[in-house]
Amino acid sequence: MPIKINNITINIDEDIEVLRNKVAKRLKISVNDIENFKIIKESIDARKKDLIKFNYAVEVKCSNELKVVNRINDKDVKIQEERHEEDFKFGTKKMAYRPVIVGMGPAGMFAGLLMAQKGYKPLIIERGEKVEERTDTINKFWNTGSLNTESNVQFGEGGAGTFSDGKLTTRIKDTRCDFVLDELVKAGAPEEIIYSGKPHVGTDILKIVVKNIREKIIELGGEIKFNNRLEDLIIKDKQLKAVIVNGEEIPCESLILAIGHSSRDTYEMLYRKDIFMEPKAFAIGVRVEHSQKLINLNQYGKYAEHPRLKAADYRLTHTTKATGRAVYSFCMCPGGKVVAAASEEERLVTNGMSYYKRDEDNANSAIVVTVGEQDFEGNTPLKGMEFQRHYEKLAYTLGGGGYYAPIQLVGDFLDDKVSTKLGDIRPTYRPGYEFKDLRKCLPTYVSESLKEGLANFDFKIKGFASNNAILTGIETRTSAPVKITRNDRLESISLQGLYPCGEGAGFAGGIVSAAVDGLKVAESLMKEYCPLY
Repeated sequence: MPIKINNITINIDEDIEVLRNKVAKRLKISVNDIENFKIIKESIDARKKDLIKFNYAVEVKCSNELKVVNRINDKDVKIQEERHEEDFKFGTKKMAYRPVIVGMGPAGMFAGLLMAQKGYKPLIIERGEKVEERTDTINKFWNTGSLNTESNVQFGEGGAGTFSDGKLTTRIKDTRCDFVLDELVKAGAPEEIIYSGKPHVGTDILKIVVKNIREKIIELGGEIKFNNRLEDLIIKDKQLKAVIVNGEEIPCESLILAIGHSSRDTYEMLYRKDIFMEPKAFAIGVRVEHSQKLINLNQYGKYAEHPRLKAADYRLTHTTKATGRAVYSFCMCPGGKVVAAASEEERLVTNGMSYYKRDEDNANSAIVVTVGEQDFEGNTPLKGMEFQRHYEKLAYTLGGGGYYAPIQLVGDFLDDKVSTKLGDIRPTYRPGYEFKDLRKCLPTYVSESLKEGLANFDFKIKGFASNNAILTGIETRTSAPVKITRNDRLESISLQGLYPCGEGAGFAGGIVSAAVDGLKVAESLMKEYCPLY
């Protein structure tokens, strides 16, 4: 079994080739005794700005591994247990019809990939376009303000994550994460995502990866229908019998629902069908843009322009004294841009996006404030969704229509003044912007919380609340506004045959966690039913 060694450090100016020598020295063996060498984690230690280091965990094979580990008695050196996939038997029940998956975002895509690999021949329904056509549609929206409500930043092959920073970080501890990363690499993602402490892919590479996974699913016997929207469910005696897609009835006994967090018309249809859902807390706020050089300087000090370092990121949190609400950065995009992410007519939404190199001039992130059921009006499980709609409409109107975004310099926002001119930073949002008072499209408690949070963040990152920085409204799609409750078999508690999954069902937050949830739901089905081949 291989040996895992933690906490091997090299200085920023040392070549990575010295890593093998340091490992050999740590193990008290010759470099020539190392038979296999693999980096399993790389992270940057920038706590001391004048002494930035890289920290590694590595895995090696050599002769007499157990003897080597016992001889050196080092808590950071241990035998690495072999990784095993979850062992389960396929079910014996025969499917009357192939499984249907709604949504080709991370959850639906990975559920479909696994089921295709195991011989279940899934049918995947996606309301949006293939990623190639979707890219053209989105660019048209950004250039002209002409929105396609079926295919946009939220809907289409790859899901909302395809037009984001492509972050692959997750807090969940699940061996399925390894499967997700391995499959992404096989489909064209850089190998470094396997070991990077903060892996990301970027929109440009994600487009390639998504296309390759699609082709693999089809090659394995799956079928994918784009520009096809789930419109209704046919139910009898609390059992799913069929789905209506683009007016066509498709027999279906097992439906994996991976719709993403913005499929509001689908939520409404589920509510009409008495599918049990609960309102869920989320967060809303604005996008903030700074010079990437400012962030690099704050995070890396004198090494800000060092060639070994990539564009710096940040993660900021604050609990407000006045309201007790959390204010935090979300979906930070180094070297990226703020993008128009609307999916409904006359409702304005922003998001952040980066390419793999993260080499644009600006850094941006959402700065958001928690909101919950106590803030929503009404008594239906969709009241959080209606809350989102209300403030997105206000933002659209405030921007003057045409999906122009309201913007305000941070200093002016803190002083309750409408900005009249830009500083050194140019807004990246398209199709355009207007100087406005952002308080007019946010709840008062959110505006006040943002002010306190921004002031706090300025202590942590010098210049964060400078008047040069730009706020763009409005960010509302941090997570799903509902949770579609499910049982131990990951099936809806109110409809047999319906398997809600991923971010849209309230069970994930981000590309990897959504993909993992898709895998879990697929496995649940495979434990009950036998393959179709």
